[in-house]
Amino acid sequence: MGYANGKTSNPTYEEVCSGRPGHAETLHVQYDPERVSLSTLLQNFFQIIDPTALNRQGNDYGVQYRSGIYYRDADELPLIRSVIATVQQQIKRPIVTEVKPLANFYAAEDYHQDYLEKNPGGYCHINFAALSEAAEGTDATGNADTGFMRIDPHKYSKPDPETLKQDLDPQQYSVTQLNHTEPPFENDYWDHHEPGLYVDVVTGEPLFTSKDKFDSGCGWPSFTKPIDPDSIVYHTDQSHGMSRTETRSRAGDSHLGHVFEDGPRDKGGLRYCINSAALRFIPLADMEKEGYAALIPLVK
Repeated sequence: MGYANGKTSNPTYEEVCSGRPGHAETLHVQYDPERVSLSTLLQNFFQIIDPTALNRQGNDYGVQYRSGIYYRDADELPLIRSVIATVQQQIKRPIVTEVKPLANFYAAEDYHQDYLEKNPGGYCHINFAALSEAAEGTDATGNADTGFMRIDPHKYSKPDPETLKQDLDPQQYSVTQLNHTEPPFENDYWDHHEPGLYVDVVTGEPLFTSKDKFDSGCGWPSFTKPIDPDSIVYHTDQSHGMSRTETRSRAGDSHLGHVFEDGPRDKGGLRYCINSAALRFIPLADMEKEGYAALIPLVK
């Protein structure tokens, strides 16, 4: 427990409660990514707060009670935005949760640490059982109603280099393995509207659904969010004199494309601009026989 992103150093609880220093009451979260992912933590975070409440949580009001996500690694930002985009699609009111780099953090007084252990009758209990349940997954787990699905990456493996050269056509190999970009408006899926699933052409790992596809006018397939935020790996791309965020598949390490923040605002504001050559489309009618039955509710 502590105070973050305020204007003063080592504030007291009384100073924070005045609202003048601008600190947020926060928790410093330490976790093992081998056991629980950042997206799982964020999904649980949004289940226990009201992300549409400005400067308030529960019965507590004030700038110090604003909801926020303060990150240290800028590479985490696209994943954070992706989770928020998924949450935003499920609720009507705009999300006001603050997302900023962590500018500062000061531990709160000792009597605030382990507060619920010291005050078992406190009114702000959180059920952490959901976190341990969410950390366990099979091939595809989650709730289609909330928009969150978890894909087990261990089911999908990348073939050896020789097999890739044999199985992929020149365009697919050039895009996924050499990080090239296919021509706009001259690819398979930029204007494709059939219901179904888009998977990594290299491994078959599910990446996007037709429900999250939209016409951005850019000439490449565009999506508002991935099926599982963890299925996309993000890297800073400084090539061609630009600063962009590259997207790669988790299991296959395939170059997919880039993600931009100029997507539909009512669906989270992200645009996943993906090369058709990095994808294989599976029609809704074929999803069950190809082993993707668990994801049919996301497409229907």
